[in-house]
Amino acid sequence: MGIVIIRQDGKIDLWKEALKLHAPQIPVYGYLEDHPKEAIKMALVWKQPEGSLAGYPNLECIASSGAGVDFLFEDPQLPTHIPITRVVDEYLAKDMSEHVMALIFAQLKNLYHYKVDQGNGVWKPIPYKRIVDMTIGIMGLGALGTVLANDLVHFGFTVQGWSGSYKNIKGVKAFTGSQEQAEFLRSTQILVCLLPLTPATTGILNSALFEQLPKGAHIINVARGGHLVDGDLLQMLDNGHLSSACLDVYHQEPLPTDHPFWKHPKVHMTPHYASVSDTNSVVPQIVENYRRLMSGEVLLHRVSETKKY
Repeated sequence: MGIVIIRQDGKIDLWKEALKLHAPQIPVYGYLEDHPKEAIKMALVWKQPEGSLAGYPNLECIASSGAGVDFLFEDPQLPTHIPITRVVDEYLAKDMSEHVMALIFAQLKNLYHYKVDQGNGVWKPIPYKRIVDMTIGIMGLGALGTVLANDLVHFGFTVQGWSGSYKNIKGVKAFTGSQEQAEFLRSTQILVCLLPLTPATTGILNSALFEQLPKGAHIINVARGGHLVDGDLLQMLDNGHLSSACLDVYHQEPLPTDHPFWKHPKVHMTPHYASVSDTNSVVPQIVENYRRLMSGEVLLHRVSETKKY
C-alpha cells in the first residue's frame, strides 16, 4: 500500500518529505523513482504528464494537491472509474482573498494607471474612487469565492455573486443560472472570476459577456486561463469598454514571451501565484483521505463526476 506523487514542477521531494513527516507509516514515492506500482492506492497529483496515471492497476483514489482539478480531465488516459478528490483549505482561500483585495484596492486608487505613467514620465493626478463607490461581482461562490465575498463585505464593499446554484451569503446579493447573469453583469464594476473550469465555463470571459458590463469595468481572472478568450479581452480593452484587467492565469504557462499581454498597458500580470497550496496545511487532509480510503470510509472533498469540480 502507498502513495505516489506525480507532478512536474520540481516539488516532489517537498511533498514527499511533508507526507513522511506527518505520516511516517505510509510508503510514499515519487513517480520518477523505482516503486511498486501494484502497491499504489493513491496518486497525489498536480498537472501530471499525460498517461502517467494509467500504469497503476490497484489505484483507488486520485488526489489533486490543489483546489483545481481541470488539468486531470485534459488527460485522455485518465482512469474514469477512480474517485477524484481536491483540496479545500482555509489558507488557500485566505491567500486568494488577500491577493484579489490587493488588486481591487490598487484599482480604486489608480495604482496601475500611475505605474504606466511612471514609465512614461507622466505626472497627472486623476480622481480616485472609494469603497462605497464600487460594486464587486464574483463569478463562482465556492470555497474561494465565499471567503472573498465575506472579506469584501467586511470592508464595506457592495458585493454580488453569480454561481451555478444559489448561494446564501450574508451581505451578498446572489444571482444564479444563465437567466440572471445579465442582471448580475449590468451592475458589476469589478468582475472577479473564481469559477471552476468545466466545459460549461470554458471561454466564458468573452466579448458577449464583457459587453454586458458597464463601460469602464475592470476584470480580474484568478481562476483558470481557459475561462478567458484572450483576443476578446484585448479588443474590449483597446476599444475602451473595459478599463483594465488583472490576470494570474493563462492558457499556456509560463506565458510565451511574444504574447501581447506582456506589453499591453492595461493588462497587469502575476505568474499564477495568487494562492499556492501549502504542504503543512494540505498534507493532513491528504493523509486523512488515505486513512479513509484504507478503511472504506467516505472520502473528503470528492469531485462530482458530472460537474467535474
